[in-house]
Amino acid sequence: MREPPPLHLLKLCVGAESIQDLEAWIEEMRLHAVRAGRSYEQTHTTRMVPKRMDEIAGRGSLFWVIKGQLCARQRVLAIRPFTDPAGIGRCHLVLEPVVVPVAPRPCRPFQGWRYLDANDAPADLGREAAHGLAEMPEGLRRELVELGLL
Repeated sequence: MREPPPLHLLKLCVGAESIQDLEAWIEEMRLHAVRAGRSYEQTHTTRMVPKRMDEIAGRGSLFWVIKGQLCARQRVLAIRPFTDPAGIGRCHLVLEPVVVPVAPRPCRPFQGWRYLDANDAPADLGREAAHGLAEMPEGLRRELVELGLL
């Protein structure tokens, strides 16, 4: 029996202006952990635990929306529910600390996260390299998407 396609999550990357900002933040957190003598594991904390976490963890990705565009993803390695000191249930999304640019597309703001079916997920830009998108500066890609040219 074939395994169903992975399920992904979609989330706003609040505070980041670009993919490079996200990558710089990840590197800063990694260096902070190294200086503190800890191994680094990238996590993102969310308020709600995905009910379909078995379809995501180890198989799916967290797709990031930056400045109104779905533009990058990171693999979700694990999902760890926990209760914070105030007694509120939360979860850590454990992410592979590699950011993969994807074919950009506009995305309206929303709160929290959303499920993203594999069929609706944009392709990695690496597959689009023949068309020059992977080498194109992110700012130019954004402008072309906003103009409806990509």
